[in-house]
Amino acid sequence: MEHMMGYRRSDGTVGIRNHLLIIPTVICANQVCSRIMQMVPETIAIPHQHGCSQIGADKDRTFDMLAGTGKNPNVGGVIIISLGCEVIDPTQLADAVRATGKLVEVFDIQSAGGSVKAIQHGVELAKKMKQQLDAMESEPIPFSELIIGVKCGGSDATSGLASNPALGAAADSLIQVGGGVVIGETTEIIGAEHVLASRCATPETSDMLYTIVNRFEKEVERMGADMRGGNPSPGNIAGGLTTIEEKSLGCISKCGTAPIKGIVEYAETIPKHGLYFMDSPGNDIECVSGMAAGGAHLVCFTTGRGTPTGSAVVPVIKITGNTRMFERMSDNMDINVGDMLAGTLSLEDAGEMIWEEIKAVANGKLTKAEILGHTEFSINRIGPSL
Repeated sequence: MEHMMGYRRSDGTVGIRNHLLIIPTVICANQVCSRIMQMVPETIAIPHQHGCSQIGADKDRTFDMLAGTGKNPNVGGVIIISLGCEVIDPTQLADAVRATGKLVEVFDIQSAGGSVKAIQHGVELAKKMKQQLDAMESEPIPFSELIIGVKCGGSDATSGLASNPALGAAADSLIQVGGGVVIGETTEIIGAEHVLASRCATPETSDMLYTIVNRFEKEVERMGADMRGGNPSPGNIAGGLTTIEEKSLGCISKCGTAPIKGIVEYAETIPKHGLYFMDSPGNDIECVSGMAAGGAHLVCFTTGRGTPTGSAVVPVIKITGNTRMFERMSDNMDINVGDMLAGTLSLEDAGEMIWEEIKAVANGKLTKAEILGHTEFSINRIGPSL
């Protein structure tokens, strides 16, 4: 498989899916967006709890996340639905997404005459736009255009021993053909940040990595809290992980061995080629949503305890090294590399299994999360609501 079939966008980016995305600018528009998604098959809505009573960095973050998700190359068209009086400006949001050349429509519930009329109008728009998207044709695209996120969640002892290093081998395979990889979870590298810093391509990148870790630790201190009990989580501990350092050392192995070329902020655009680190929370949905807003095409997600979650606009490949969990949660898992722990599967072969799955999903194979309709979306927030 020398290439993937994708959709070339007018701004030069490439999508491996062609979603019609319905974006509520504010929590007050969630129900209208969700009803339209239910009534028009193969559309995706991203309800969230923000969009109003926010200022400064939090307002900017919500805007950037909504705009970034709409600009993700897997999205072919966007309907933006506002209430009509919120903090997030729907016209500015539409303009930000339109800059990519996508189909964009925008309207507000108050002007439409309430929820019922807004749903009717939204359904009409969605059906018309879906026809336009369905008429688009895919074309051969080199894998050097592909950007994947690497993520772990619900980790146990098998994660650091098997699934994470196997994913790291697959990440190296993508980078070797010119593709891009992003790793996140600032909270999940604490205690192992010096290992990643030693892999940074420049002293400036290394300094920035230490800066974002220190910034997070100071925020925890400001809250008067202790990460222990939250990280490692109770599930991590039950699965055999004892300390945050142990968890972090396993976590960082999933990004392979390439040098880290740069640090990007949460939801910031991810450069195309090579390995990058995104300053993001460890929270599964917030982290994956930030990667999608940054332009990742798909996410490889390792788990030992098991989690069903997916993502709104990017396929999520679930990988485990825990064979018992794989058999128990086969509805949700895509790849099992548990034979590594039995000594019958090499690291190289496990990495090749994951790399072949990445190529298949990039070519249209649906992940278990996609088949089950998991479209989770969440925005990491910074400060209080007004």
